Amino acid sequence: MKSSSLLSLLFLLLTSFMPGEDPSFQGGAQGLRNFINEKLIYPQYSRSNCIQGTIEVSFRLSSTGKVQDAKVSKGPGIDLDEEALRLVKLTSGSWRIPAGYDTTSTITIPINFSLRELNCWRSEAEIKAAINAYKAQEFLSDAVVTYYEKKDRGGYDELAEQKINQIKEQLGYNDEYIGRVIEQATKKIKQGDREGACSDLMFVKKIGSNRADKLIAENCNRIK
Repeated sequence: MKSSSLLSLLFLLLTSFMPGEDPSFQGGAQGLRNFINEKLIYPQYSRSNCIQGTIEVSFRLSSTGKVQDAKVSKGPGIDLDEEALRLVKLTSGSWRIPAGYDTTSTITIPINFSLRELNCWRSEAEIKAAINAYKAQEFLSDAVVTYYEKKDRGGYDELAEQKINQIKEQLGYNDEYIGRVIEQATKKIKQGDREGACSDLMFVKKIGSNRADKLIAENCNRIK
């Protein structure tokens, strides 16, 4: 059973306009569930640490059904947030908008990520520790990216690079990790999500690896 089947979507539109005049996803609520199930890539960190829960994403819709101003309105601030936001952005253009719809209205979709079928469980304290660890790792990851940005501008420092390599080892930024990120990006390319894929591929480049360069050249030249 693929990971996308682990997602249970709770669909709720919180808007201020009259009943019967709501935007609708192509295929209705079931169509949206099917779309999410097909596109979901359960984030590796949360999967490995049995982190589950509901992420709420708020957005507006244009008169042509394009998703605008999407943001996570409720979430733990880790990779689940990023995936929920990505999925909502992918729905852009697939909404039917009724005449006279107020495009300033806010829509909120709560998405429940569940690993229940994998019998994956951690205590509340373990989950909290894992979330805190993720946020701490982001700080170290930023330090790695900043170093390589300076190096690209001619700022090579042998001693600094030794320290950065130690941080990369601490974060697990090895060949196996890079391979997983590239694999994830490849899945996104197949979904038509080049923006999400290129974000992953550029991250590989920004942490000092050239393994994604070919895919970047093939897919990301037109991505701003």
